[in-house]
Amino acid sequence: MTPSEILSCEPIILTQEQREYYFEHGFVSVNNLVSSNTLTRLQEITSDFVDKSRKVSRSDNQFDIGAGHSSENPILRRLKIPDEQHEVYWNFSKGLMADVAADLVGPDVVFHHSKLNFKWFDESDKVKWHQDIQFFPHTNYNVITIGCYLADTNMNNGPLAALKGSHNDKLYDQYDTNGNWTGMLSDSDAAQVDTKKIEYMTGNAGSITIHNARTLHFSPASKSFLPRPLLLNCYSAANAKPYTPHPQPTKNSYKIVRGQQAKWAHHDPRPCQLPPDWSSGYTSIYASQSGENKT
Repeated sequence: MTPSEILSCEPIILTQEQREYYFEHGFVSVNNLVSSNTLTRLQEITSDFVDKSRKVSRSDNQFDIGAGHSSENPILRRLKIPDEQHEVYWNFSKGLMADVAADLVGPDVVFHHSKLNFKWFDESDKVKWHQDIQFFPHTNYNVITIGCYLADTNMNNGPLAALKGSHNDKLYDQYDTNGNWTGMLSDSDAAQVDTKKIEYMTGNAGSITIHNARTLHFSPASKSFLPRPLLLNCYSAANAKPYTPHPQPTKNSYKIVRGQQAKWAHHDPRPCQLPPDWSSGYTSIYASQSGENKT
């Protein structure tokens, strides 16, 4: 569906103004959307997983941990596939967040993946400029990621930031000059980003961020000693079909969470860069951007 066709559908959660902002700029944020009861439960479950990560000494299929991680000082960069880790996460993915997705990709919505990213007081927790769609190319660009802040997020603890209008500009090469996947812009490309078009999406716990898979985005390192968790859910329109293997599939990947399965795939004529073969496994964007995955 085109933006005008989607906008002609009655919204479920978002206002028409918020939807229009998303289609114009490639992203939008909504403050205080999640109810206090739901937020509290998500925070409790998340705290439990941080405690569980104290028992691991290296990244595995559940936890992606950073340098210096220990039982006394857990540095959990990512809880992988939270939708499969606990029903509270999955209920959230197929509930409120799926309604939000339907407001922006149309009534037929497919769940792609979820992840729970953390920021700690550590320069390595900076996420550099990148676009998502090169990680998981689809036949069209009606693919979005919805983040939910589980802690109050301001300029002190690394909010998500996006570049206005970049979803309508070019896609960047996210390999280095040696052919290694980095999952980010080169230094020279990043230096050309127009900083006047950057919007930092701050918000209280329970606020959400939404960005298109073509949108350039990053987040600065946190300056706070308190962790900043961001629960992310990715969705696509049902007629957007993947070109490449899923980086980290779960039992819920490609489930229809709103509407019905598409009979026809829609193909956007704009090309998309292909990622590495993920069949041997995928760690996280932190590992890619830090060079941990280079061979």
